[in-house]
Amino acid sequence: MEKKRMKYRQRQNFFKTDAWKRFRKNKLALVGTAVILLLILVAVFAPVIAQNDPYVSLQDGNTVLKNMSPSKSHTILGTDSIGRDGFSRLVYAARVSMSVGLVAVGISTVIGIVLGAIAGYFGGVADTIIMRCVDVVNCFPVLFLIIIVATILKPSIYNVMIIIGLCNWTGTARLVRGEILRVREMEYVQAAVSLGATDFRIIFSHVIPNVLAPIIVEATMQMARAILTEASLSYLGCGVQLPTASWGNMLMDANNLATLTKRPWQWIPAGACIFLAVLSINFIGDGLIKKEEKWTEKRLIRKDLQEFTAIWMHTSWMVPCLPPMKTDVIIAALPEAMDV
Repeated sequence: MEKKRMKYRQRQNFFKTDAWKRFRKNKLALVGTAVILLLILVAVFAPVIAQNDPYVSLQDGNTVLKNMSPSKSHTILGTDSIGRDGFSRLVYAARVSMSVGLVAVGISTVIGIVLGAIAGYFGGVADTIIMRCVDVVNCFPVLFLIIIVATILKPSIYNVMIIIGLCNWTGTARLVRGEILRVREMEYVQAAVSLGATDFRIIFSHVIPNVLAPIIVEATMQMARAILTEASLSYLGCGVQLPTASWGNMLMDANNLATLTKRPWQWIPAGACIFLAVLSINFIGDGLIKKEEKWTEKRLIRKDLQEFTAIWMHTSWMVPCLPPMKTDVIIAALPEAMDV
């Protein structure tokens, strides 16, 4: 019966689970998810959506259409200082900015999980060395550290991804270490140790899958920070280099006072995209945080039910006035307490 129930739960549609029902109650999280999906679709289908080549100046005969408004250039967002289509560059810039965010977060999350798992599970000297490295990295302002490293290396989109990923792993490492310190004392981990499972198998098969909820929340927050960091580096000239379009280097046109005051179509769309992307990711993270809090609450309820059942079964025979224990009812309720 239990095997059939587990198989049913594994086949259950995600959109019918309690987790999705709680997530969809957060309207801001749903709006953020829709915006991010829209930006991803725009990035994927950029060649189809873009009106013109983002790297070629538009011309009317022998005249380059520089700094033209949308009405004069007959484009959606006008042209920039050398006549390139602003809308096409904005669409292609979504590819760069979203890719940098995803890849940088992937690098930092993998490093944080591995080092945090080693520090939390083994403890001792390994824990001390890793946590002191975390303290050293946290002593430096992250943005200034990234700018220094990006200045020393040759600026490119790949270096930006690697630098942001290598400088943002400390938060994930601390989070994973704290969660593993809690999980490693649980019964199922002790059972795996007594059965002779290797440390590698215990960490990656039994421990980390049970601490993924807070890691996912942290990854969403890190992606928002990575997009902001890439935009800052590109704006300062240390990130994605021209002519490759990114939202950050599109804001460089606002350095000119005339552009800032008289040609808003050159910088407002890029700033609005950064704002919407970061705000939407934060909305998703907020929804996941509330979902993870509910999951923790149900886990604690299940633990209390188990302890109550064990105490009742061991003490009911000692007091004749106690009613008979309906263990089948409580045991049937335990899976529901963990249904997230």
